[in-house]
Amino acid sequence: MTVETYYATSTGPVNIATLKYWGKRDKDLNLPTNNSISVTLDQADLKTLTTASCSATFKEDALWINKQSYSLDTPRSKQVLADLRSLRSEIETKDDSLPKIAHFKLHIVSENNFPTAAGLASSAAGFAALISAIAKLYKLPTDASELSKIARKGSGSACRSLFGGYVAWEMGSLKNGEDSKAVQIADKNHWPDIKAAILVVSDLKKDVPSTSGMQLTVKTSDLFQHRIKEVVPKRYEEMKNAILAKDFPTFAELTMKDSNSFHAVCLDSYPPIFYLNDTSKNIIKLINLLNEAAGEIIAAYTFDAGPNAVIYYEQKNEAYVLGMLHKFFSHLEGWSKFNAADSKFFESFPVLDKEIYSQGVSRVILTQVGEGPTETEDVLIDLATGLPK
Repeated sequence: MTVETYYATSTGPVNIATLKYWGKRDKDLNLPTNNSISVTLDQADLKTLTTASCSATFKEDALWINKQSYSLDTPRSKQVLADLRSLRSEIETKDDSLPKIAHFKLHIVSENNFPTAAGLASSAAGFAALISAIAKLYKLPTDASELSKIARKGSGSACRSLFGGYVAWEMGSLKNGEDSKAVQIADKNHWPDIKAAILVVSDLKKDVPSTSGMQLTVKTSDLFQHRIKEVVPKRYEEMKNAILAKDFPTFAELTMKDSNSFHAVCLDSYPPIFYLNDTSKNIIKLINLLNEAAGEIIAAYTFDAGPNAVIYYEQKNEAYVLGMLHKFFSHLEGWSKFNAADSKFFESFPVLDKEIYSQGVSRVILTQVGEGPTETEDVLIDLATGLPK
């Protein structure tokens, strides 16, 4: 008798926070100490592709990322899978015609098209893709906010990757976390001309993982309480309003200030946490000089828990923003979307030592605001063996 292998595939996008999540009020449920906001990036440039499969013949849950085996026997992964299986069991109980697959072991195969664990939100895209694929496999209701509660337990920022466009993660106040979920502020089409240039400063695994970094900050930083009680609540409303109004100068200023604030509390932790390096600081200087030369804010930098820079800008200013960046980083791959002949420069931009400012970046990724998880017919698993293709 042939045993059927059930499968489904979905993508998960990267999101980059403009108002940072840093600190947990409950580490087991991944409940944050503050609200956050992010931009979902285009999956043509940054995504995780995941096939989830199950069969009566599979002996254990298994995960492969970029052909390498990873354990699913972790508290976070087990909780995510348990929640999804529980939802599947509920609908199986209500509908006898459905195959009873909730108890089957899962084989999950993922591929990233960007560096893993290098400060590019790989865990967010990964859990978003995994949860979307299993939800499709299990034929679960597809309310993204409800699924985001499960994603949150896997990786806090993953909850925001369940939506496209501009996304808020509402911290909630309930102890069980039922009101800590992601909601969409606006979809991609509301403000489609927001673009991003990512300068990959390091594709090495970071020294201090985000989870342990957060715990240290919450425990030791004096600035942290001021940030979550005074700074973020006000900035959260201002940033939401800036997005809805498509007010780039305000959005950009708040984005840069919040990146600075986040790294300040990291530095204020004891011992201090350094996610930025000298290359990161040079990029900050370049963006500040660009805005000064423009006489207005036309570009915004932000850095997550790593040295990689994400530069947001509007399409109308691309010639100036990418023109400046291309001047320093033209030797890197990743410029195929930009015609150097379109570059424009402000006369007041200072002459800088290119040899100094062009060091430390390994590649450029040009992208833009994008959609949330999408279903696809791709299959990454060999259905005969249950192993990656």
